[in-house]
Amino acid sequence: MNNNNNNSDSQPKSLFADKAYDASNSSTKPIDISKEQSASNTGQSTTDSSLIDSSVLSTSPTDVTKTTSKTTIASDEPLKLAVVGHTNTGKTSILRTLLRDVYFGEVKNEAATTRHVERAQLTDNQTGEVLVTLYDTPGLEDASGLMDWLEDNTASRRDGIERLQQFLAADNAQGGDTLGSSEDYSQEAKVIRQLLASDMAIYVVDAREPVLGKYKDELTILSWAAIPVMPVFNFTDSQDANIDEWQTMLARRNLHISTRFDSVAFEFADEMRLWQNLATMLTHAEMLEQLMQRRTENWARLYDEANIIIADFLLNVAAFVQEINEDDDPMPVLQQMQEAVRQSERSMQNKLLNLYKFYDNAVAATPLELQAYQQDPFDPELLKSYGIRTTSGAAAGALLGLGIDAAALGTTLGLGAAIGGIAGGLLSNTGSIADKLSGVKRLYIDPATLTLLATRAIDLLVAVRHRGHAATDATQLLYAKEQIMTDGNVELTDDESNPITPWPTHKLPSELKKARGKPQWSSLSSGKSEQAESLRIDAAWSLSSKLQAHNLDRG
Repeated sequence: MNNNNNNSDSQPKSLFADKAYDASNSSTKPIDISKEQSASNTGQSTTDSSLIDSSVLSTSPTDVTKTTSKTTIASDEPLKLAVVGHTNTGKTSILRTLLRDVYFGEVKNEAATTRHVERAQLTDNQTGEVLVTLYDTPGLEDASGLMDWLEDNTASRRDGIERLQQFLAADNAQGGDTLGSSEDYSQEAKVIRQLLASDMAIYVVDAREPVLGKYKDELTILSWAAIPVMPVFNFTDSQDANIDEWQTMLARRNLHISTRFDSVAFEFADEMRLWQNLATMLTHAEMLEQLMQRRTENWARLYDEANIIIADFLLNVAAFVQEINEDDDPMPVLQQMQEAVRQSERSMQNKLLNLYKFYDNAVAATPLELQAYQQDPFDPELLKSYGIRTTSGAAAGALLGLGIDAAALGTTLGLGAAIGGIAGGLLSNTGSIADKLSGVKRLYIDPATLTLLATRAIDLLVAVRHRGHAATDATQLLYAKEQIMTDGNVELTDDESNPITPWPTHKLPSELKKARGKPQWSSLSSGKSEQAESLRIDAAWSLSSKLQAHNLDRG
């Protein structure tokens, strides 16, 4: 995949971590960190709409007063939101998905991956206004040990903030070689400093974990910060989720508002509920309301642009035509056309991935697996697996020209014999009478292959819209065909009853039929990419509306 596409001027600007801020600079002027990262991440490019600030916030003893002094959030102020929780619950994973940024932080299947506080800001892409500052904190490694220390060394009659501040001033909050591992709570201190400097917090819960005493101690410590805390259940798509047990425990601690947000199996509705629930806990929620409005608008716009990309690709392929003489062997031309279509499909897939900020490079571990979408579209078995039938005996996945039975192409019978044996059913796909008389034969991509390409593109779009930016498992890319075949084991016998394809094979949309007679629409035919794209733009808009209607019907 060509990462240069990430910096294209046509890349949409959206509300996904638009600005980055340098913690070492007192100025709040946005900075572009792509240059800073390039030295350590060779080959990585970062778009303006996915910049984040990975600067480490100060955790030295002299900063205790500065980081723990805050006032109640006022109207029109950015929300400072701390993301806290036990080690390895997916805090950084949730932030990656909220930011639509596979590069934020470090995600590993081991404890205590995040060792410092990192921050990123969500801005209004129309006004540039900072709406929310997110703080990724280290995991709470030993909350039970810290709770014991607080009980032994702070006065129970003092309020929670005073007890936490007393801890932050103690030696074991600073770390160092002189402390034993059982006395070193410097990681917890980083969390508490940020907590006291924030307006509210989300407490990330691994829904697969049982309710243990250490989690109860964590919530007790968090409650002493005197800010709203909302539990967020991660990995809720797992069959091992223990959400009911967790909610019972949370209710006993007066935490009655929680939400589900799976950083792997992403649902946009879950994200909106997260922001809505946070808004109910604030006196002034204008920033979150503005954030929800912008993210909803951007999510809809991305979907519109994605369907335009797919429609434009299909029209480009449908208009693809090559001419040969009647006595020429069509197979070399067929093979060239097939390869051109394969490359065009790869390009379309890359555009979809870049649109939703899934980039294929070495920085993020397997950001998106595409094996399921890279099977040869001209493989007859692939057509069968989608329940797609070819027209009038044409070879599965083959190319049709002038209504010729593609199974006969390249045989010793030649094109003339094939035409003589045709039964008239495909005559609508033939060229003009003048072409026939002059011996010119035209080869097109057949309707079955066009239907397959459309179905697979829609499947990929569904997959990227339901995949979190922390997902690394290729099984997350199960697409509609696999789900239907696995769940129902349905054997499709009629295109009309096929719930997967956007249309029956023999009923191509009018836009694709029109493209058959517009070879100038295809850059694959003419090699003139920009000119061909401009000619088919109106048809692309029309076809994209039909694709969206199909997706709504399919649910």
